[in-house]
Amino acid sequence: MKRVAQFYKVSPDNFAEAMREGFSEYSAKDIREIYEKIMLPKRATKGSAGYDIYAPFSFSLAPAETIKIPTGIRVKMDENWVFTLYPRSGLGFKYRLQMNNTVGIIDSDYYDSDNEGHIFIKMTNATNEGKTIEIAQGSGFAQGIFLEYGITVDDEVSDVRNGGLGSTTK
Repeated sequence: MKRVAQFYKVSPDNFAEAMREGFSEYSAKDIREIYEKIMLPKRATKGSAGYDIYAPFSFSLAPAETIKIPTGIRVKMDENWVFTLYPRSGLGFKYRLQMNNTVGIIDSDYYDSDNEGHIFIKMTNATNEGKTIEIAQGSGFAQGIFLEYGITVDDEVSDVRNGGLGSTTK
């Protein structure tokens, strides 16, 4: 088994800024307490491919609702690897929880971005059965898998990233 990455928390200031942007109902004290409880991703069993990503705070999603979660985590990984994100299988199966971009792609150079490589996960409850999803703080709601990738023989890219979503096509 190759060991290609390490998870870290983003800085407390980075996390607080992200929380203030999307979750104004939380006080500065609440945000500090949430930050302290952030759990780094882990595999559940020796045979698990996915690293469970845990909810930094409790949330519920009614049918057709969307939420953008600042996870408070980032990942440093070797070049030629990508961290792919998906909903937890059980949540997708039971509730039709879906990621808005279908599969999240965290590139190896995202870690050094201006936003510290902060991983956000945007999900929608796409239920056809009228079910509301309740996710408790510290519960796994998404999972990520490391995949190795290749490039073409004539690839000569030398640009570097400095941002998050859409930053490589600007």
